[in-house]
Amino acid sequence: MSKSFIVETSARHVHVTKEALAVLFGEGAKLTNKKDLSQPGQFACEEKVTVVGPKGQLKASILGPERSACQVELSATDARSIGVTAPVRESGDIAGSAGCKLVGPAGEVELTEGVIIAKRHIHLTPADAAELEVADKDVVWVRVNSEDRSLIFGDVVCRVSDKFARAMHIDTDESNAAGCKGTVMGEIVRF
Repeated sequence: MSKSFIVETSARHVHVTKEALAVLFGEGAKLTNKKDLSQPGQFACEEKVTVVGPKGQLKASILGPERSACQVELSATDARSIGVTAPVRESGDIAGSAGCKLVGPAGEVELTEGVIIAKRHIHLTPADAAELEVADKDVVWVRVNSEDRSLIFGDVVCRVSDKFARAMHIDTDESNAAGCKGTVMGEIVRF
């Protein structure tokens, strides 16, 4: 098996709770699967919301399934454009993060926290982690090979679970910096 992995661009998106979904889209609303994502059980939804900050707003897709807390994942450029100071965090680590307002066709939800810039990461199964000689929460460097702008990303956290599929996720700012288009592969490098 190859020690490389696909590098995917994770565009701005929102995770919502069942309660927030009901406020945003109406009582009894359900998420509509538009496209399955690389991580098992995860999907892009037909539903979109407007993310509102102090200086602007932008549209973002919802990713399913529903979560236990609302979370908005933006690039640094997105966050700045709407006037939000979002910290770089692992998904789920939202305590004390920035807030915003979510607007849907049926209502609005004010978030006091939940807006983050997702820390770049690699999803791995335990077998993948063993093969790559890493453990959950290890921080590594990854060489991303693209046609014109290959580079090495530092501070990439390894996330290990038997519920994951092998893939690295970077945001749109990082993807643009590396010239990612089409299928792009990465590999852990050691110095």
